[in-house]
Amino acid sequence: MSASPATVEPREDEVEFIAIRAQGAGGQNVNKVANAVHLRFDIASSSLPDEVKSRLRQLSDRRIGGDGVIVIKARAHRSLPRNRLDALARLRELIAQAALTPTPRRATKPSRAARARRVDSKVKRGAVKRQRSRAFDSDDR
Repeated sequence: MSASPATVEPREDEVEFIAIRAQGAGGQNVNKVANAVHLRFDIASSSLPDEVKSRLRQLSDRRIGGDGVIVIKARAHRSLPRNRLDALARLRELIAQAALTPTPRRATKPSRAARARRVDSKVKRGAVKRQRSRAFDSDDR
């Protein structure tokens, strides 16, 4: 592993927070207070290692746009600071997921016994099907 998830951390100056009004039910408070947060993080201009950047871009996550900007919406809590912390935690989780170096796959071959078991099961299955087709031969009538 080249970079552990604990060492890869987004810098505060690279993360942009935009306070917005939350959607949905909430009474009068939801109409006048901007408690929800949009977090924006540009992958290309960040200080993350290059291999982490490339793995971040390759993640199939709907929060990562085609332009390489991560947008996270946090509106679960009623206060702006808690929504900011929630959005930042989700960004850290996404970066930690990309920071894990995947273990390379080693090509292996099936053993001789495994190949023999496979062929035996195919032969047995073929025999069952052959028996079904001979149920109504013209000689039996």
